[in-house]
Amino acid sequence: MALAAAVVLGGMLAVMLAAWALQRTLSNSGWVDVFWTFGTGAACAAMALWPAPAESAGRQWLAAALGIVWSLRLGLYIAARVARSAEDARYAHLKRTWGADYQRRLFGFVLAQAPATALMTLSVFVAAHAGAGELGARDALGALILAIAIAGEGLADEQMRRFKARDERGPIMEEGLWGWSRHPNYFFEWLGWLAYPAMAFDPGQPITWLTWIAPLLMYVILRHGTGVPALEGSMLRTRGDAFRDYQARVSVFFPRPPRRRAT
Repeated sequence: MALAAAVVLGGMLAVMLAAWALQRTLSNSGWVDVFWTFGTGAACAAMALWPAPAESAGRQWLAAALGIVWSLRLGLYIAARVARSAEDARYAHLKRTWGADYQRRLFGFVLAQAPATALMTLSVFVAAHAGAGELGARDALGALILAIAIAGEGLADEQMRRFKARDERGPIMEEGLWGWSRHPNYFFEWLGWLAYPAMAFDPGQPITWLTWIAPLLMYVILRHGTGVPALEGSMLRTRGDAFRDYQARVSVFFPRPPRRRAT
């Protein structure tokens, strides 16, 4: 496992270095997210299939497939958005904040995503190699969790796309899933990583605690790192009181029924 993680780290460093170089050439840092998503999907598959699986190692193939399906859905969506849209608000804000030092500081920010991926793929490795190779009910549960996560994230993205396409709309999207969570796309992105502990976690086997690395790390990144805080900061600057009212009524991450407006 240590050797596989080291190889993944080296590969992801190369991927993220290429991402930084491309975004500098194209003047759109959103391509960093595209490279990270596809690179992480490939890394998950590589960890699942290391060493080369035997004919009966169905769990290795399943874990690899989960990583590939996740990365294709998200990576293609982000790539299409980056190709046709202006620079993501998060990166635009960093560019304004960091000024002339933007590219140097972004370089460190981008490369730091490589060790994060290497840590997350430990969850995939353990899930892929837990127990016998035959698939069972827990493997089906893991696949179901990822399917729900992909469907939920896709629905949230489509609801937002339709909202932005309207000629007349309010300042805040708060319909559908967006009325239950301010960031339903982030919530479902996090949910998908629970597939791996669902497949293999066993409190009696210490190594299976590693399956929690991916969902815990992804939660920290999305909820407290580069996800929610950066996006909500941008929304507060551009939407002001309308977004503050939305914050007061709608859950920040985990979906729940919205609070009523104060009368």
